Amino acid sequence: MTKYNPGICIWEITLKCNLKCLHCGSSAGVSYSDELTKEEGLQLCRDLAEIGFKGVALMGGEVFLRKEWYDFSKEIKDLDMSLSIVTNGFWNADYFVPTLTKLETDCVTVGLDGLEKTHDKIRGVKGAFQKTVNFLRECKDADIPTNAITTVHKINFEELPKIADLVLEEIGVDWQIQEAIPIGRFDKDLGLSEDEYYSLGLFISSYQKKYSKERVVGGHNFGFHSSIIDNLSFYPSWNGCYAGLSVLGVKYNGNVLGCLTLPDKYIEGNIRDKSIIEMWNNPECFSYNRNFKSNELGELCNSCKYGISCKGGCTSRSVSITGKPHNDPHCFYRIEQKIQKNEK
Repeated sequence: MTKYNPGICIWEITLKCNLKCLHCGSSAGVSYSDELTKEEGLQLCRDLAEIGFKGVALMGGEVFLRKEWYDFSKEIKDLDMSLSIVTNGFWNADYFVPTLTKLETDCVTVGLDGLEKTHDKIRGVKGAFQKTVNFLRECKDADIPTNAITTVHKINFEELPKIADLVLEEIGVDWQIQEAIPIGRFDKDLGLSEDEYYSLGLFISSYQKKYSKERVVGGHNFGFHSSIIDNLSFYPSWNGCYAGLSVLGVKYNGNVLGCLTLPDKYIEGNIRDKSIIEMWNNPECFSYNRNFKSNELGELCNSCKYGISCKGGCTSRSVSITGKPHNDPHCFYRIEQKIQKNEK
C-alpha cells in the first residue's frame, strides 16, 4: 500500500468506436495497432490490485468493440476490485446484459445526451437514442446498478428538464451530469458560458433535493465553494483535483496520466517501459497535484481565500480553457463574488 489513496483507475481499453460523438475527448473512431495486448492488460489489472486500487472503470472508444473486454472485466472482479463499464449503449442488449450480470458488474454507465433528435445529432448516428434507451431499460430490468450520463453543452442545455424526466422517471435509473470541456473533437464555441455553468449547478442542486444525491450527481469537478449550492459530487467536499492522488487514467496504449482528460504533456510514462506500480509510488509523478505549492496558482485563483485547499479547481478544465493548471475559470465562488460586486 502506498502513502497515496488509490481509488479508481479509468482505463481506455480501445479507441475504436461505432459512434461519432461531437464531444468525444479522445477523438475516438478507429483502433490502433499499439493497443495493450491481452496479457499486458491483465498484468495492468494485477498491478492496480497490488497498489490497492478499489475499482477500475473500463471505457473507450467503445468498450464492447474490444474483444478482450470480458477477460479484463473478469480479472478485475477476480482481483476483488469493483468493475464499472462505460458504454454508449449502441448494442443488442440481449447479449451484453446477461454477460454483465454474470460478471456481477458493479456499475454500468450509459451515455444519454438528449431526447431522440438531439441525442442522435450529438452521437452522430441515427437510431442511437432508441438503442441507448433500450440498453438502459434492459440493465435496469436485470437489476444491474445503472446510471445515465449526460455531457452538457449548448446543444442540449435547454433540454435538461426533459432528459431528467426520461432518465429519472420513465427509465428509472440514476443520473450523472458532467460539463463538456474543449478537448478532443469538442468545439470550444459549444461550451457553456459562465452564466450557463452556474445555472447548471443550480439545476443539479435542485434535482438532488428532489431525488437525492445518490440518484442525481454532478461530475467530480463541479463547483467550487458556493455559498448557495451544496457540493454536487459524491465527494463530501472539494479539496482540489484528484488526479494522481486517488484517481488514475490509463490510455489504450499504456500511457499513464492522473486523469484521462489531461493533454499528453501530463503523461507520466508508459507501462511498457516501467510498471504502473513504480509510477504510482514515485513522489515526483503527478507533481502538479502531489507537490502543489500556493505560488503555482494562476491569476484567476492566486488571491482567493480557498486557493490553497482548492488548488485552483479542476486541472483538466483549467488547462483546456486557460492553458495552465490551478486556474479553473468555472468556479461558483468566483461567479458569486462577481455577482455581489456588480450589485453594489
